[in-house]
Amino acid sequence: MLNNIGLPGLLLIAVVVLVLFGRGKISSLMGEVGKGITSFKKGINEGQKELEDTADVARDVTPESEKDKA
Repeated sequence: MLNNIGLPGLLLIAVVVLVLFGRGKISSLMGEVGKGITSFKKGINEGQKELEDTADVARDVTPESEKDKA
């Protein structure tokens, strides 16, 4: 069903959405979507950094006294 929309159908949908919500509301909504995407990417980067930090700590668990013996 959605395979047959095409460009004229998308333009019609865009015009209907614009009429229903208005330019200002759509603009503010897109701004919020952009902030959400930015926040998501920041969270992903922080999560990866945290995993890398914990992986570094978990790799070296040998006590200092045994390291000196080896």
